[in-house]
Amino acid sequence: MTIDWDIEAATFDDEPDHGLRDEVVRDAWARRLRDWLPRTAGDVLDLGCGTGSLSLLAAERGHRVTAVDLSPNMVELAREKLSGHAAEVLVGDAWEPPVEGRRFDVVLARHVLWMVPDPEAVLRHWCGLLRPGGRLVLVEGVWGVTNPNGIPMDRLISALTPVAAHLHSERLSGDERLWGRKVEDERYAVVASLPAPRRHKEVVDVHLILRRGDEILLARRANTGYGDGLFNVPSGHVEPGEDVRTAVIREAHEEIGLTLTPDDVSAELVLQHRGPGEEPRIGWFFEARYGKGGEPFNAEPDKCAELTWHKASTLPDDMVAYCRAALEAWHAGERFVLHWQEEGDGVAYERGGAGRGVGLAPAQGTHHVELWVPDFPAAEASWGWLLGELGHVREQRWEHGGSWRRDAAYVVLEQSPDMRDGAHDRLLPGLNHLVFHVASAAELDRLVTEAPEHGWSLLFPERHPFAGGAEHYAAYLEDGAGFEVELVAES
Repeated sequence: MTIDWDIEAATFDDEPDHGLRDEVVRDAWARRLRDWLPRTAGDVLDLGCGTGSLSLLAAERGHRVTAVDLSPNMVELAREKLSGHAAEVLVGDAWEPPVEGRRFDVVLARHVLWMVPDPEAVLRHWCGLLRPGGRLVLVEGVWGVTNPNGIPMDRLISALTPVAAHLHSERLSGDERLWGRKVEDERYAVVASLPAPRRHKEVVDVHLILRRGDEILLARRANTGYGDGLFNVPSGHVEPGEDVRTAVIREAHEEIGLTLTPDDVSAELVLQHRGPGEEPRIGWFFEARYGKGGEPFNAEPDKCAELTWHKASTLPDDMVAYCRAALEAWHAGERFVLHWQEEGDGVAYERGGAGRGVGLAPAQGTHHVELWVPDFPAAEASWGWLLGELGHVREQRWEHGGSWRRDAAYVVLEQSPDMRDGAHDRLLPGLNHLVFHVASAAELDRLVTEAPEHGWSLLFPERHPFAGGAEHYAAYLEDGAGFEVELVAES
């Protein structure tokens, strides 16, 4: 099939979007492509590419682009535009693009199908160019009133329904930014995802436990179609090609505006969850401390009604059930949890209801350590700061004491009722010092720098950070009462 693509160029040449030269128009298309194309870099085939404007937007997002157009003049313009990017531009027919049996993650076409005598046959051929799980991104419409040209959206959806695992459609006519002016005719986009190979698989979620002292940041869901009106921690799905840590960092940026690094997050809990009437999925819960990556704010107000802080020990009841179960298990020191719901169970948490988290292994290891101190307010200032920096959450406080929990173990500080003169002597029988893990050498260095402001002094400074040996990167700190801690950097 041979098509005079110059007809298409002439048809749209008077519209500002044809070359996307206007910055507002270009930005509007870039935002749409961000949603339509995969988040991770893939192979994109742009058919009927024209001067390569959409190809350039895809290449700028890191995709490897193959662009095809029948007009040599258009191809030369597109090659110049895409110079310096991972892209090639070929002269060829959109019906039989010269790609020599290659497969792609995306086939992209804008204002192409409406000129083809048999669009259904073309769509079947394009689906054959996709890898399993690939997607078609099609921008089409119906133009004119008395003698209309184009393809109605219903026809395109009907043609793709038998072959697509998922269909997404949206009308574009009302967005003047895409066209540089107000349009009255029908314009739309359809994104059709093909089925992936059939095998057992589970969706992987990532969740961020942002901790501020003994409080956790919760987001109230809105307009998502799942758990709307209920609290959840910031969360999302792992995209193809992402690892779970990269995914939670991305979600933190998209949902609450934080710019975290891998050193800022730690894996805390893995939960396998089955919602009512759903397939099982895996949830990874990561923790980050308040102050890392900036100040959190509601970066997706269309999906989140509010952000609020809540104590880990007194979570609200109006929560998504499996998130509530995960946080309760995390607060109790569990690492692996099952949360299984049956048909008819509610998405919302129900006190004493079905689907509560069940730990996969009994708690083991240290239960708690209790230090009797001469001055609890002073110890609370020094130890409270250090324990908080090391990931412990303030759990209890009473008149002369308090506790800080991390996983299944906690540390108690209590003012001794039986006082004697002098500071704690760690060289006498009894406690010499406590030792804590630190995530990295850089984190250890930061704690050593900030420790003096919180009542700690560095021991053995002349041999720091190798006072414990040449292969042992550590810091030895002493508080005002004579208690010593050792901080050991993970290799």
